[in-house]
Amino acid sequence: MPLSSYQQPFFFAALILGLSLPCEAAQITGLETPNSFIGDASGKEYFISNVNGEPEARDNNGFITKLNTEGKIINLKFIQGGVSEISLHAPKGMALVGAMLYVADLDQLKGFDKTTGKLLITVSFSPPSRSQVSLTDVAASQTGLLYVSDQSANSIYRINPSDQYRVDLLIHDERLAGPAGLAVHPTTNHLIAVSWDKGKILEITPDGQLTELEANGFFTSRFQNLSGVDFDQWGNMYVSDLTKGKIWRMTRDHRFQVIAEYLLAPADIGIDRTNNLILVPYYYVHAAEMNGLETPSSAKSKGEKRTLADYGFIPPPPKTTPEGPKK
Repeated sequence: MPLSSYQQPFFFAALILGLSLPCEAAQITGLETPNSFIGDASGKEYFISNVNGEPEARDNNGFITKLNTEGKIINLKFIQGGVSEISLHAPKGMALVGAMLYVADLDQLKGFDKTTGKLLITVSFSPPSRSQVSLTDVAASQTGLLYVSDQSANSIYRINPSDQYRVDLLIHDERLAGPAGLAVHPTTNHLIAVSWDKGKILEITPDGQLTELEANGFFTSRFQNLSGVDFDQWGNMYVSDLTKGKIWRMTRDHRFQVIAEYLLAPADIGIDRTNNLILVPYYYVHAAEMNGLETPSSAKSKGEKRTLADYGFIPPPPKTTPEGPKK
């Protein structure tokens, strides 16, 4: 569904209003059902995965778009299914480790050279039950391990590249409720997963112990279909809700803030910590955006009462005008 003339300004303005812009926002069009948007550690290259069709179809027409440091497309189909003997059906989540670009593609994890696009490694998966494997996202830990979410099987796998890419089942649990986006916490090195089916934020330890960090309450339904999760350089967590069209920030003291809303299907977001940018693919409108994140203000003291504004349900109060004559 391409952007119509009346949708386009509103679509991009919705995200811009919630953020501080150190530079002009980059808006990327001409994509095909973009799912994941990531940048390398240097902040000079960016990649977007394009499903280009049905998310579970083995049509071999998925592709990866490569962008430069300004967010301009330098190769729309940098890696393309059906070209140069590459098989790429419905690429979703991605992770960069050094020169390797890992891509989750249905029941395989594929590793490409981020400079040449050459396929270097293919890892296949078997489901823990009779369900079909549906890999959704991939995250890399500081220790070099990879984690891949299997949304349909309620499972998360751990892959050890230094041991011939051995695959182990980290956790299989119905409480995962369709694990979609993954990220590794920068401080604890625990895995964070967001739930597509139940709108939950979950934490998994390296030995597979599951803790529910946030979930919808009995009287509230803050989240619906969570798709992406990542962290900024200060340790704040960002999650995207594709169905509700919102991006939330959870601060280090567990306060929730809506930083953007009325978005058209924000999928698996990424954070460029080097340049302090948020990277947002818009799944159903074949577009993406990169924008500057604000520098967080100091957190409230423990004795200061929180309000609904702290959780994003009402607008924040206006700033107090300083007393005295204007200069």
